[in-house]
Amino acid sequence: MIKNNLIVTTLLIFFVTSSVFAQGETLNARDIADKSYKTSKLAGAETVSTLTIIDDKGRERVRQIAQVTKLYDNGNTEKKLIRFLSPADVKGTGLLTYDYEVGDDDMWLYLPALRKTRRIVSSEKAKSFMGSEFSYADMTPPNLDDFTYKLLAEKEINGVKCFQIEIIPKNDDIADENGYSKKVSFIAKDDFVIRRALYYNLDEELEREMTVKEIRLLDPQNRKYRPIHMEMDNKQNGRKSIINIDKIEFSPNVKDEYFTTRYLERE
Repeated sequence: MIKNNLIVTTLLIFFVTSSVFAQGETLNARDIADKSYKTSKLAGAETVSTLTIIDDKGRERVRQIAQVTKLYDNGNTEKKLIRFLSPADVKGTGLLTYDYEVGDDDMWLYLPALRKTRRIVSSEKAKSFMGSEFSYADMTPPNLDDFTYKLLAEKEINGVKCFQIEIIPKNDDIADENGYSKKVSFIAKDDFVIRRALYYNLDEELEREMTVKEIRLLDPQNRKYRPIHMEMDNKQNGRKSIINIDKIEFSPNVKDEYFTTRYLERE
């Protein structure tokens, strides 16, 4: 009887260990990052958000934003239109992005005061997005092939068990384009939604910390989520920016005309 129990115990240990190793082989750091990016890609969505910009003295500027997104090319391209609704000094300002699975993204900015649309080039993507602590690079997921990935550990963030992934640009040009020498992401083990990210500047100092306070399941059939409340803290200058989604609708049939520079320039 003891011998039989020993055999059963040994087999259980073998199967559990094999399962863990198998998961480790199929779920490496890059795979986790890839699943994290894809889990927020909805077939289509329409949102209204509030962007709150807080300076180092606690003074606030509040801006309302409308956004539409839609997937193309079997999900390999995500198109996004962001338009500022208020206040008056930024009303009508728009950003159109084409995020490609492979290759450089396309990005256009429309400034109504100048009645002009201009392309955002790679060297500008690390710059502040409309005076906030979010950058233009934060507006679209990066090209996975531009980085190396390392699984550091597992850590609990606000009660959620997360993978801790170190993400490093492969060369100085990519680091300059994205504005960081290293990023550490904390990605939830159950839904693969990012919960926190640490951004280290080109001098390898911690510069920004992004925290996701709320997420929402919008496409249950395909397990697609969206962050609802995000905060970006700048550890260098004491500034902070908050994006809160006030309304969001899963909408696969978003009009194609939204994702053109012609529509971007409408006022």
